[in-house]
Amino acid sequence: MSNIQATSDNSQSRYIGTSPERKRGDKPAAAGKRLPGAGEHLIFWFIAVIGLGLDLFTKSAAFRYVGLHGDITVVKGFLSLVAVTNDGAAFNLFAGKELFLILISFIALLIILGVFFFGGSRSILVNVSMGLLAAGICGNLYDRFFNDGLVRDFIDVVIWPQKHWPAFNVADSMLCIGVGLILVSSFFTEKPCQKHGPRQK
Repeated sequence: MSNIQATSDNSQSRYIGTSPERKRGDKPAAAGKRLPGAGEHLIFWFIAVIGLGLDLFTKSAAFRYVGLHGDITVVKGFLSLVAVTNDGAAFNLFAGKELFLILISFIALLIILGVFFFGGSRSILVNVSMGLLAAGICGNLYDRFFNDGLVRDFIDVVIWPQKHWPAFNVADSMLCIGVGLILVSSFFTEKPCQKHGPRQK
């Protein structure tokens, strides 16, 4: 009887030795970052494709309509539709540097795709923002390739009497919204240093 009990105790000690009991407060090993699932792909690609289509359609429609009827007042003293082109970036930065802007756009697009596929964040807000950014970049990149390097802008906003915000388009709007959503999501994402283990009594 004593021999059987000793054998059982030895087996139990060997089991415990190979698989130590986790202490209270210990954190489990971090799980590897997973690739986006079907839901994340649906959100990202739906927004990217629909956003790109909306940008190209509104540019074409606005330029065709304004070309026939001239500038169109939507809200008097505040919002108008115009037809202007821009060979630079926002606020006409890097004007005339077409190849540089195309290169920067490609790099930005690759970064966005990298963050979406390998960033590990599966937040809906982040996926939406990535889709908007991809659509905005592709929309203006299309113009740089197929409109002699000129981006089509048609939204004219008056921010002060006789002071106009630089004309912009739907792609520019999606870029701004995408950046804004990333900033918002950063406030709702818990950082590793902010995580605490359960209190020990």
